[in-house]
Order: sequence, then C-alpha cells, then structure tokens
Amino acid sequence: MSEAAGVSIPIIDASALSNDDVAERHELVAAFGDAYRSVGFSYLVNHGVSTDLIDAVFEASRAFHALSIDEKMRIELSEANRGFLPINASTDTNTTLAEVTAPNQSESFIAMCEHDHDSIEIRRGDYLAGQNQWPELPGFADVVMTYHAAMCDLGRQMMGIAAEALGADPSPIVGAFDSPIATVRMLRYPPHPTEAPAGMFGSAPHRDYGCLTFLAQDDAAGLSVATPDGEWIDVAPMPGAFVVNVGDLLHRWSNGQFISTPHRVINTSGRPRYSIPFFFDPHDAAVIAPLPSCVSAEQPIAFEPVHVGAHLRAEYEAGFQHHRAPEAPGGPSQA
Repeated sequence: MSEAAGVSIPIIDASALSNDDVAERHELVAAFGDAYRSVGFSYLVNHGVSTDLIDAVFEASRAFHALSIDEKMRIELSEANRGFLPINASTDTNTTLAEVTAPNQSESFIAMCEHDHDSIEIRRGDYLAGQNQWPELPGFADVVMTYHAAMCDLGRQMMGIAAEALGADPSPIVGAFDSPIATVRMLRYPPHPTEAPAGMFGSAPHRDYGCLTFLAQDDAAGLSVATPDGEWIDVAPMPGAFVVNVGDLLHRWSNGQFISTPHRVINTSGRPRYSIPFFFDPHDAAVIAPLPSCVSAEQPIAFEPVHVGAHLRAEYEAGFQHHRAPEAPGGPSQA
C-alpha cells in the first residue's frame, strides 16, 4: 500500500461481486464509500476479470505498439475517438494543477463500443457513436473486445456498489450504463528524458472527467496521485489489481461526496511503460445531477445538472487535437 503524509491507497476486496454473501457485500459497499470519500483511489482485487485476459490484452498492446508508425497511422484516431493517437497529440494546457510546457508523452490505441450503421446510437447521433478501427494483427480485435465486454460488466457491478454507498437505488444508476460510453485505451509511455524540461509529463496532472476509471498497469510504475496537502503518492503496481478512481461526473452525481483526485504519470523506469485504463461513462443522453440521497440541509445541491454527451464533447475537444477545430487551443486529457 502506497502512503505519504498519513494518506494511503486502500485495497478493496471485490469478492462479494461473485457470491451471494450479504455481509461481504455490505463490507464492499462500506469500503467503497470510505475509499472514495477520503482518497478517491483504490486498488481493486478479486474483481472477477481473469489474469489470463488481462495478460492477453497487454500482449495485444505490446504487439500493436511494436508496429511501424506508418502501420499505426493508417488507423489514426477518428472523429468517433477510435484508433491510434500518436505522441504529442494531447495536451493538458488548461490544467490548474501544474505548469505544463509540453504535450503528454504517450501514444495509444483506443477502442470503444461497436455500433452498427443502423444502431440506435448512430441513428440518434450520439456523441462518439461509431465503429472501431483495427490494425492488421490476427486476433487483436477479439482480445480487445473480450476485455471491453468484461470491463463493462465489472463497471456496471461497481456502479451498483457506488449507488449503494451513496444510499441510492442502484437500478436507475446502473441503467444509465445500458449503452455506455466505454473506452479501452492501450497506452505506451516512452522513458522520461533524463534532462526533460520542467512541465513535461507522461500524463500531466489532471482529474478524469467521467465516472469510473479502471487501470491495469505493468511493473514499470510512474503513476502518482495527489494528497489534499499537495504531496504526491506513488501508486505502485499490484499484480492482478485494478487501480480504480472516481472522475468528475461521479463527483457531481454524489454531490461532491466522492472525490475526483488529481493524478499524473512520469515514467522514470528507463524503459517503456504500458498501461490500459478503461473509462466507464453513462450513455450520451444521460443527465447527471446530484442524487437526492446526497442532498440535505447540511449538504445542499452543489452542482447544476450536466448532459453527459455535452460534457464529454467539451472535454474531448479541449484535450485532443483530433477532436477540435484547428484554431482551438489545447486543453486537458485523460491518461
């Protein structure tokens, strides 16, 4: 467990997701509430996603990143946010958490939900609805989408736990993820330059802007999270565990109870770092407003309702050059 200034990253045992033990579920709900009201991050263990599948998706990521730049650029990121995002293509210049002088030093392959041309998501014009772009790697798409499906299942289960921790009915909250905006991002961070200028990061300090992020990371380390007093805690890799954090949408949904914690990546390992975040957000048409169970005389409504599609569009257009007009300035990005 990583620790600094009396703040540590808790470990949450999710065994209750796969059994009917009522007491264990109550313990899971309580642990989730404690972790995200105090730190905003946790290690999630015994989550039900097989180690073999996690290993397979890392192997797929390394195979993709071993392709030539020409091969990767054939599937450069589309308007629907699918494909290859080259290095220097996202910049956290709008962050108030650090002085950022360079784009994020990472490259990634991004896959999301598959929407057929006649799907309801395409017909109604949902933001980021579309089809994935795939490299010419045998079995790659199958592994990625198997992982995507497993993570969507885990995401829905954990959103039910989050709802219970907030004293809310899980059904409508989990229902907002029936057709989620769910993203697998296969990241590669090059080694941080030994003489890097100040303000250069693998991923600059930022808060995620969605609901839940599930991060699988290799053993290269580099992730750290901010404490309330401004120190940084290293989040050491833990085999088989996901590092899970709350984003801004769930912070709003909880009326500020759950913390969206700043985090960053600086890869000082001397070798490439691979990580695979899974971003789990509600469907395009969902409206996020503070839950009634989170509002009281002592804790009045702190946030106006926000439309998920509009919220994500604003963040993507700010953070990724592929999503904004040529004259628009840079902005924050999730990594």
